[in-house]
Amino acid sequence: MSRLDNLFENNRAWAESIKTSDPRFFEKLAAQQTPEYLWIGCSDSRVPANQIVGLLPGEVFVHRNVANMVVHTDFNCLTVLQYAVEVLRVKHVMVVGHYGCGGVRAAYEDQVNGLADNWLRNIKDVRYRHNAELEALADEDERLDLLCELNVRTQVANVCHTTIAQQAWARGQELAVHGWVYSLKDGLLKDLDCDVDGPEQIADAYRVDP
Repeated sequence: MSRLDNLFENNRAWAESIKTSDPRFFEKLAAQQTPEYLWIGCSDSRVPANQIVGLLPGEVFVHRNVANMVVHTDFNCLTVLQYAVEVLRVKHVMVVGHYGCGGVRAAYEDQVNGLADNWLRNIKDVRYRHNAELEALADEDERLDLLCELNVRTQVANVCHTTIAQQAWARGQELAVHGWVYSLKDGLLKDLDCDVDGPEQIADAYRVDP
């Protein structure tokens, strides 16, 4: 017997509960996905996108990686973004970090993490740019929380700097990018109020001529 039989049992129970509440749910789900939201979040198992915002399967398109980053050379993330914007035509992209992020802490602590250090260097760049602001805080936990927020703000900007977002705005498509942070301690989201919904909010150096 497979050691994972319990997961299949959980799956059957979940599917039955869904069909009990909506007998045609899976029929409709199989026919089409039309989410309005793209969630770019952390791989951390404690941060489940659908459950946090109370959405069912099919209602949010999800991309996850270590420390919720949008890197201009990461074609995995960019492909997800392009599909979400150009095919699914989502209206909102949410970059969602979380306090207590292991990736952010690893970048902050300057320890050797092997291959991951090449990825985490993007967070080190954020730390370097905001070093004075971070060092002004005496408490290390507060510095880490702030670095989580600064990282989210940076990734929101990175989404907006892509040709994908800017071309969507150029053709008049409705698209807004948001930055949030999730708290593991109380399950609540914090809005960082860094929404961007048009190219006029982007620095000239990053604007792309459509």
